[in-house]
Amino acid sequence: MYGMKILLTNDDGYRARGLAELVEMMKPFGELTVVAPKYHQSGMSMAVTMGLKPIAVKRLPDRDGVRWWYVDATPSSCVKYGLDEVFTDGLPDVVVCGVNHGSNAASASMYSATVGAAREGALAGVLSIAVSLDDFSPDADFSGVRKLFPDIFRKLTENPVADKSIFYNINFPKGEARGIRIGSQGTVHWLKEFRPYDYDVFARLGITPLDMGILCMPEKEKDETVYVMAGDLTDDLRNPADADHRQLEAGFVTLCPLQLDATAYAEKARLETLF
Repeated sequence: MYGMKILLTNDDGYRARGLAELVEMMKPFGELTVVAPKYHQSGMSMAVTMGLKPIAVKRLPDRDGVRWWYVDATPSSCVKYGLDEVFTDGLPDVVVCGVNHGSNAASASMYSATVGAAREGALAGVLSIAVSLDDFSPDADFSGVRKLFPDIFRKLTENPVADKSIFYNINFPKGEARGIRIGSQGTVHWLKEFRPYDYDVFARLGITPLDMGILCMPEKEKDETVYVMAGDLTDDLRNPADADHRQLEAGFVTLCPLQLDATAYAEKARLETLF
């Protein structure tokens, strides 16, 4: 399906390499518009910038026919801005969020602002896709995504789902993929998540605090302890074999369909017998 109007965003910020890679992959499919966060917004889920907080927006110069904006807000807010203020003549055909630096499989999808932005698109009734690569490096190798994602995108858009509340969470393994698997959302959790803040971690990783959306480094006040969240990932033994994070660890691209409705229907039926 070609000639589409496509809205692109991410949660790593408008200067991230993953977003630039996504733009190049999507160019053959139609007219592209980028509305992305000014700064890194990882872990914001579907949060929106509310509470009368001012939101700075800038129209950037077009690049090779692609329209660019940044919004100093969350990815979901970026999608809202794009739908409300940019696509004033009608909704885009599809929203694509990514390519995120780092996996958003399993329970991480509930925290992910990449997936949250796709959920925002689905809430507006637009076919929406979140794309992530299991590599946090700013210089990650996206060749596997370039090789496989355009065909995945083509199949999803040429065979659209009737239920507009469904959206897609796609995760690519680091390195060459063994194939593509349709998965269910896995369950994992993190232990010992609060670690003492390391002020030298940015220099060791070759990045700056601004790359991670940190506008100023924290200064400890008297009696304060400064932490960073970086826990130990723990699998849930009750996960099915097709859990997306397990397939990702096995070297497969995972395609997981998600939906807006989070109702526990079995429990709903049980409660109806009690009340």
